[in-house]
Amino acid sequence: MVLAAVLLLVLAGVGVVVVRPGPVADWLGGEADDTRADVVAADPAPSAVLAGADPNAPQPTPDGVRAALDPLVRAAALGDRVNVSVADVLTGQPLFGQGADDGTVPASVTKLVTAVTVLAARGPGYRIPTRAVAGANPGEVVIVGGGDITLAVDRNGFYPGAARLDDLADQVKRALGGTKPTKVIIDGSLYSGPTLEPAWDEDIPTGGYGSKITALMTDGARRDVAQAKRDHDAGNHAAPRSSEPDVAAGRSFARLLGLPNSAVTRGTAPPAGADATAGAPGSELGKVESPPLVRLVDIMITDSDNILAEALARQVALARNQPASFVGAAAAVDQVAGELGLAADELALADGSGLSRTNRISPSLLTDLITLAGNGDHPELAAIFGGLPVGGWSGTLGDRYGTAATESGAGVVRAKTGTLTGVSAIAGVVTTKEGRLLTFAVLTDRVPADGTDSARAALDRITATLASCGCR
Repeated sequence: MVLAAVLLLVLAGVGVVVVRPGPVADWLGGEADDTRADVVAADPAPSAVLAGADPNAPQPTPDGVRAALDPLVRAAALGDRVNVSVADVLTGQPLFGQGADDGTVPASVTKLVTAVTVLAARGPGYRIPTRAVAGANPGEVVIVGGGDITLAVDRNGFYPGAARLDDLADQVKRALGGTKPTKVIIDGSLYSGPTLEPAWDEDIPTGGYGSKITALMTDGARRDVAQAKRDHDAGNHAAPRSSEPDVAAGRSFARLLGLPNSAVTRGTAPPAGADATAGAPGSELGKVESPPLVRLVDIMITDSDNILAEALARQVALARNQPASFVGAAAAVDQVAGELGLAADELALADGSGLSRTNRISPSLLTDLITLAGNGDHPELAAIFGGLPVGGWSGTLGDRYGTAATESGAGVVRAKTGTLTGVSAIAGVVTTKEGRLLTFAVLTDRVPADGTDSARAALDRITATLASCGCR
């Protein structure tokens, strides 16, 4: 009932649709994809995939959960450091713990912390702006990056519903009137510090899942958007990325203004006077805005989008007057976690995506965070559930929970996964066969060499057991 009050996952003929009644519908605003809305409206009434939790369902006991999970968490495939937390969402009561308060490398499970803190700090309806202002000299246009990595060049962008540079260019042309653009200046000064986190593996910038983090970029720095969309639809989220995302975006903007690549340079916008007239140095020539954060969080979690995660972590920094850098974002995330009543001393982050091996999160912080998002006390945080992959159905869990030992988790486990070499993690919610909603986090950062697939299967057995076990 707690989860269903905000989120309902339904099956329609076109695929999985998340329907968000109540306050989430207001946060989404009125810019939904018209084509998709028309298709869904024409389909038959959908049937539920995930049932709502029953508040009257019997709660598992700590002894029962321990008896069920003890042999599974000792599986050799998980290595010799397996830290676990299981709790009841409705009551918050811990049901199982093993190293539950110990900081562990979380990999992409980090994105749950990023999601909750950005929703708390900015609000689900916040939109990230990209602005164009007049430069110091006539004809100069400064494009000011605001951190919207979903920004598209045109209607063929990678992210659905993204703000577009061609819209911004049209606004600029109208604002300039008879003045012809002569130069594009890229202002990425909103961000500071290194563009790559120092502890990232060397192949992160070139492996297709990461890039330099700049305040201005388009399509998550993807070089070939059309191919990236085809690969994404086939389940491959890797894509070649631009080596200088801000410059690539600036050149695209210049072309839309009728300027060559040579007219693009980096710089900063001139300050605008309080009474600046249109076209005066620093005056605004146009602005476009990202989809609301509730949508961006969905995308980040569903696709495990690392670059989007780093952008959202910097939004937490900006909301708490911290530098929009890796260090500033980490400090702000820690601050907001503490404001939410979470054990911030069990959180030590170097980035917002989980690519850094120096990140540490305790399993109990994750289950506390999920409980906080699901118990109704903070309805704005419940937006994290919309993007969580479903066991045997969607996202990173789409091809899991298909064996006899794990099939009980199909359709009832919703979780974020995390994987690095030697690291395997999962955290989310599961509805037991008797209707009780539980939250879990299982993190292991000493997976045997070449044991990623075996570790995943072992994690699936743990969560599937929670689904099928009365555990009383």
